[in-house]
Amino acid sequence: MERLPLFLRLLRRRTRNGPPARYDVRREMDLAVPAADRSPMLTDHYAPVTGEPCPTVMIRAPYVRSGFPWNYLYGVLFAEQGFHVLLQSTRGAGGSGGTFHAWGHETEDGRATVEWLRKQDWFTGELYTLGASYMAYTQSALALDPPPEWRGAVQQVGHNDPHDFFWRGGAFGLERALVGGLALFQSSALTSGGLLRAALRLKFRLRQATHDLPLLDAYPRVLGGRRPAFEEWLAHPEPEFWRDADMTEVAGAMEVPVSLCTGWWDLSIDQTLDQYARLRAAGRDVDLLIGPWTHTSSLEKGWSEIFPQALRRLRGEQSPYAVRVHVGGTGEWRDLPSWPPPGTFPSAVPMVTEPATFHYDPADPTPSIGGPLQSPTQGQVDNADLEKRADVLLFTGAPLEEALTVMGPVSASVDATTTAPSGDLFVRLCDVDPSGRSLNICDGLTRIPASGPTLIDMGPAAHVFRPGHRLRLLVAGGAHPRYLRNYGTGEPPGPATRMIATDTTIRTAELNLTLV
Repeated sequence: MERLPLFLRLLRRRTRNGPPARYDVRREMDLAVPAADRSPMLTDHYAPVTGEPCPTVMIRAPYVRSGFPWNYLYGVLFAEQGFHVLLQSTRGAGGSGGTFHAWGHETEDGRATVEWLRKQDWFTGELYTLGASYMAYTQSALALDPPPEWRGAVQQVGHNDPHDFFWRGGAFGLERALVGGLALFQSSALTSGGLLRAALRLKFRLRQATHDLPLLDAYPRVLGGRRPAFEEWLAHPEPEFWRDADMTEVAGAMEVPVSLCTGWWDLSIDQTLDQYARLRAAGRDVDLLIGPWTHTSSLEKGWSEIFPQALRRLRGEQSPYAVRVHVGGTGEWRDLPSWPPPGTFPSAVPMVTEPATFHYDPADPTPSIGGPLQSPTQGQVDNADLEKRADVLLFTGAPLEEALTVMGPVSASVDATTTAPSGDLFVRLCDVDPSGRSLNICDGLTRIPASGPTLIDMGPAAHVFRPGHRLRLLVAGGAHPRYLRNYGTGEPPGPATRMIATDTTIRTAELNLTLV
């Protein structure tokens, strides 16, 4: 075991805002743990300096050994609290042997790692799992064949169904595929310089790569070359292709105690809430934390809430709450007995009573601003730049006389016609304050038929619209590149080279709110 590098030692001294360290920390790097096919999976072991027995925390992902922040947030901060922490690069990634396949081999390779653990003299037989995003998925995959040593799971801003992750609503999630692909496909670039170069390439080439046609020839500019996996994601909107990777049911039946956390503008909050509902219906031990975060800000801005939640679960302690949510419009946290809380009721609010039309041109697509993004405009933002566009319709209610509290799922019922064989309809709920500032609360996109009523899932919300504020329904034909623009031709999106502008008329629309 070696001493921590100077950088991590300085961080321990200068960023202390959590519980005091219980132990000093040492580490051993690049341990070769055999995968199910015997390929070596490189693993870093962070250990508390003590002769006392300590539980083990297993964290597995393609990119988790890439250095900061994972080595500090997970390796150091949990080891100093009394846990052996394994940060493991999954098969074929991050220097590990074998062939990487996104969402593949994770069940058997997780079990193989536990087999290796059983042979270590420091392993006590108490195993916990932890981690965000893909690290949460590997935990769900382990639940297909759970080892008896498993004591609890902490799944942060995770997902269980890759098809829903990429194709929710019927349009391809282009931005998340490119940014997520950067993390997956560049996981072998373990040096900070290599990761920085990849991130800069993404930043400066993203617009060109997402606007040039055909997409199959444009996207390699940001991913450093052609990526067969990305092209598979793009070519397969059908759920059947993704079925073997879908962990929805097994994640919703995990028998170990589970702590879930997500953000109101996380990439897959709906999947987290579905898992919570399934676990609760099955009578499992589960707690839920939802904060004012995005996928990438959760472990930064949310660390003061997320770290204690994880630490309690790993210590086997009782959570002080069943559900804790941050309520927009008030800035306060509320502890609830369940989600949605008891006593909520549905309410339909008409927003469009007179037909209105917008013109959508995929050559100048309506941009994605705010919401569950991984770009600088992510999260809750002032929607002024979006709302001034000619291809965006705004339907705004009268100032509220009393506070209106939304606490649960939100959707929109829209009757629309479009001049294309099919079109995309993006809808967003905003809170407009007396000064006119418009903040996004939740939104969704659905591929609609040429004519007819459509129900658009806008996700969940916990928000108080205060007196004097107004509800606003924003409607557009897309949100690019969060969702790949609809070319209007019906062609497969990868090789398509033609685009047709369309006109969409909204005849009626109403918001379906869950109120307290």
